[in-house]
Amino acid sequence: MYAIVDIETTGGYAENHRVTEIAIYHYDGIQVTDQFHTLINPGRKIPHFITGLTGITSQMVEEAPAFDDVAEEIYGWVKDRVFVAHNAHFDYSFLKKEFEEAGISWSTKKLCTVRLSRKIIPGLSSYSLGRLAESLGIKIPNRHRAGGDALATAKIFDVLVKRDQAGVIAKALKRNSGETILPPNLPKEEFDKLPAKAGVYYFHDARGTVIYVGKAINIKKRIAGHFTGEAREWNRSNIRNEIHHISYELTGNELIALILESQEIRKIWPKYNLAQKYKVEEWGVYDYEDRNGYLRFGINVVTKGARPLITFSSKGDAWNFMWEKVKEHDLCPKLSGLQIAKGLCFSHQSGTCKGACQGVEKVKKYNKRVQKAIDSFFEAGQTVALVGKGRRPDEKSVVLVENGNYLGFGFFDETENISDLDAARMFIKPSKDNRVVQNIVNSYLTNPKGVELLLFN
Repeated sequence: MYAIVDIETTGGYAENHRVTEIAIYHYDGIQVTDQFHTLINPGRKIPHFITGLTGITSQMVEEAPAFDDVAEEIYGWVKDRVFVAHNAHFDYSFLKKEFEEAGISWSTKKLCTVRLSRKIIPGLSSYSLGRLAESLGIKIPNRHRAGGDALATAKIFDVLVKRDQAGVIAKALKRNSGETILPPNLPKEEFDKLPAKAGVYYFHDARGTVIYVGKAINIKKRIAGHFTGEAREWNRSNIRNEIHHISYELTGNELIALILESQEIRKIWPKYNLAQKYKVEEWGVYDYEDRNGYLRFGINVVTKGARPLITFSSKGDAWNFMWEKVKEHDLCPKLSGLQIAKGLCFSHQSGTCKGACQGVEKVKKYNKRVQKAIDSFFEAGQTVALVGKGRRPDEKSVVLVENGNYLGFGFFDETENISDLDAARMFIKPSKDNRVVQNIVNSYLTNPKGVELLLFN
């Protein structure tokens, strides 16, 4: 009926690491009926810190079978049984990946003894395997080895089965219960209350500290996506184990969610927002002179030390901006970095390019228009309100920009009128401008997705 499993591995997540040991106990709902155990040769060196934790060395697994060699046997031990483990997602994701590598398709119902213990035995200070076993009087003779930890999990599960008067296990096994995808310490009731609306969400650890900030058009769907097997970056066990609570702030639309997420990350500096802490991808428009003397543009990722004329948060937005400048100043798309293919300029063939790309138009005449285009990059920007959906049906949102500089965002009743800059200022909370937010705003000014632009004189 149940296969109670514990594995040891070379690292923390299945995508980049391998199994080094596995133990399986069969349990029929009353008692353990059979057991299986083997070391596994992962085909790579076992890191020293893993050896320090488990005691398993590279030398110990040299003569052990590779997973492929015992995949069919292991499959026989878990086939058609409910998979049970302490922090089940970790063990399940590794085993599923190893089976896939061996050409075996495997999927089954899962139970996590961390989540079950929180409901059946509430109020404990810790639900780690060691602390939980200790609180139940269960000794673990071979801690941090698959055999000892699997046996301890089996004993814990036996206690849970016998104490489960409210049918918690049966409910967890129901299809679409959602229990098995969630982090072990996150209450399902908290997840169920999440809204299917746009906003910013916060993951908190056991002390309430924010460890991750994200944004979404649909908060609930996005968070569920983090916890499924398809979300590779979220299969790392550390963050899953640390998530105890989720909070959120509705924004009404994606633009304000993007701005608020960026501001919150820079204010809180959550430990798992590494991407925005250390690197934010930007795309820049660059100018240079070719060997024939024509001024040209290029669109590339902004790297350290680079000096672009203007930056955007995506390649598409940079391209849209340049197309507008090409049309406005009668520039050649090929010399503006918008035609990558070799050969004749497509616009010259259609008659909309004056022929600089073919040397037909003189350098001096063409470069004069290019310089006008470059000058327009640095002109005082627009004073504009970007109006979008609010957090409620009777509310709208506003992002305010003055002379191209971001001022802040806010919300207002749809019956209110923001016909001028002073009226719009009343509804925003002033915020500091920064390069990331400016890139976001630039992108929406170029491509106003889901917002209305109100221009002010």
